[in-house]
Amino acid sequence: MIAVGLDLETTGLDYKDGHRIIEIALCARNMTTGATIKDLVLRFNPRREISVKAYEVHGIKLSDLVTEPLFSAKSSMIASILNNAAVVVAHNGLGFDKPFMEHEMALSGVKLRQDLIWLDTMLHGLWATQDGKRPTLRELAFSLGFEYDEEKAHGALYDTQLMMDCFFSARKRYGLFQLPNEEEITADGWDDARAELSSVAGCF
Repeated sequence: MIAVGLDLETTGLDYKDGHRIIEIALCARNMTTGATIKDLVLRFNPRREISVKAYEVHGIKLSDLVTEPLFSAKSSMIASILNNAAVVVAHNGLGFDKPFMEHEMALSGVKLRQDLIWLDTMLHGLWATQDGKRPTLRELAFSLGFEYDEEKAHGALYDTQLMMDCFFSARKRYGLFQLPNEEEITADGWDDARAELSSVAGCF
């Protein structure tokens, strides 16, 4: 069984405004051990401008993408990777990555499995903050003892690799990030995670 971590960089925040995916990172991991199977980064020519706000986040210029393929040229390969995963893991995945991916796939005439399981490390990681708010990736990483490199942050590959480290660490240490077909997490898992957070709360 394979877990695939996913992160997107885009020309803007909302695909409904015509924004497109310009970079995708896919990190395949053994679902049992967390061992790396393969990491893949792809860039795409969006054939449209990149918003100023998006550029300020990821630093990718349109001139960096002029020789890259269209998303549609790689859509079938990407769909094959995702459709064969036991779970797709993404930070803010349900609010951003999943709808963006489904829109791009539809434009390419490619479908993702309707029963594909998505796990959102933001929505399912509320234990990572003292007040129960949705954690940033930095906060999630810090809560589990991982360093967050500000210089590498917001690069799709770095963010995805770090997220997957968090995903497997939380599963192994606390029984968190359980899938729908796995046993329900016990209250002890939540309590253990929150107890550890209380000792480092002042560092946020």
